[in-house]
Amino acid sequence: MEESAAGPSAGLAGPGPLDVGAEAGAGLITEAVRLVVEHAKTVADGPVAPAEPGTDRIRDWLAAHDFAGPRPAGELLQEVTAALRRWGVHTTHPRYLGLFVPTPTWWGVAGELLAAGVNPQLAAYEHAPAAVEIERHVLRFLAARLGLPPAADGSFTTGGAEANLTAVVVALTRRFPAYPDDGLAALPGPPVLYASAESHLAWLKIAHTTGLGRRAVRLVPVDSAGRLDLVRLRELHDDDVAAGRVPFLLAGTAGTTAGGAVDPLPELARLAATWGLHFHVDAAWAGAVALSDRLRPLLDGVEHADSVTVDAHKWLSAPMGAGVFLTRHPDALADSFRVSTSYMPPDSDTTPDPYSTSVQWSRRFTGLKVFLALAAAGRDAFARQVERDTQLGTLLARRLTEDGWQRVNDTPLPVVCVADPQAEAGGPQHSAEWHAAVAAHVVRSGRAWVSRTRLNGRPAIRRCLTSHRTGPDDIEAVVAALSHARTATPYAAVQRDRAAPLP
Repeated sequence: MEESAAGPSAGLAGPGPLDVGAEAGAGLITEAVRLVVEHAKTVADGPVAPAEPGTDRIRDWLAAHDFAGPRPAGELLQEVTAALRRWGVHTTHPRYLGLFVPTPTWWGVAGELLAAGVNPQLAAYEHAPAAVEIERHVLRFLAARLGLPPAADGSFTTGGAEANLTAVVVALTRRFPAYPDDGLAALPGPPVLYASAESHLAWLKIAHTTGLGRRAVRLVPVDSAGRLDLVRLRELHDDDVAAGRVPFLLAGTAGTTAGGAVDPLPELARLAATWGLHFHVDAAWAGAVALSDRLRPLLDGVEHADSVTVDAHKWLSAPMGAGVFLTRHPDALADSFRVSTSYMPPDSDTTPDPYSTSVQWSRRFTGLKVFLALAAAGRDAFARQVERDTQLGTLLARRLTEDGWQRVNDTPLPVVCVADPQAEAGGPQHSAEWHAAVAAHVVRSGRAWVSRTRLNGRPAIRRCLTSHRTGPDDIEAVVAALSHARTATPYAAVQRDRAAPLP
């Protein structure tokens, strides 16, 4: 290929085609901020969710964007914001009482912008010493509140699933010295781990991913309060040992997803120590109560854990995603992910490179949004928020009971699951279909977002409070929405033989 007469550098002067300049960039960011603020101001005035997904219309809208040429960025931002508002569940709405997705704090939102704009690379300490130290500062704070020793180490993760995956890898590394190099083939027998049947079933995906196989996960039945049953756990463990299987991890859940139960952590810690198992606590949601001196006793026993999961993007109100993995065994964490390669900067003399103590390699500055919120608001503000949410949960449970619902979960945490006794009288299938229809009616109405669940096989409607924008008026609105949906869904209207999908 011949070079042009102007030489090989012809046309290379000036910025590249993606550089629009600081002034245009500032205008774009300013417009994005305006749209986000406007959304925050008005989201409570509209429906929590659309009546239907609108998939065909979304695809029609996207079809016009073939990327063949440029479009005005300001117009695109407005289009996308309108699409997100029209076709999506608004988790920042004060009457979104669904999954553990809280309204993010403004400090967290600002942290996301700053992290994206500065864009530090957190793989190597040398590249981002300030960012790495900020994250480690937050990790040490959370570890101390949970009662872990000062030497505890960890990392920010994409979420609880990655944090629990890290726990499994660290547990295998601790239990089986040959595992890091030789893998599962070096183990003396089939490995197994134990978790509550009400735990987050990411354990099954983790077992699949790591090569353990899903049968390696022993989902232990729960008691009437939704807590892991210690008698059944002992039976399963004894059977596994007798069969030549090799237990290596025991996971306790602090705040189950469906019902908010907290497993008996002190007893699980003692059993894990007796059996020589790695004891992990999945406190992805309820770990936030560690910031409250009044509620911290709900987590008693977590201080004995070998590792802990906490999701800041749940009850600490950080934007998605901000998971945390913590362990009292920094050497095992390093052994689990240690790797060296010539193209990475030299190892730090004082601090491990994040890529060598984490599942991830290249990684964004996840911890900034958590640091900014904690530093700006202070621990006490977060403590008062989780305490307020628990009080609102108590209020919601009382008001629903007064309205004829029966609470079916037992927890001091703000997860409230209720059932209608008259619907249950029609049998399990009828009850499941009726409660699903009522929950769907509430969601379609746009007045609130609730979910359906099962607790010990019992169908129920579930609500969870995690938004700092939710108040007593929202509680009354949710109670009214459920009452209206119940009236609009006659018990006889749900046919027992109808093939409705069950939760």
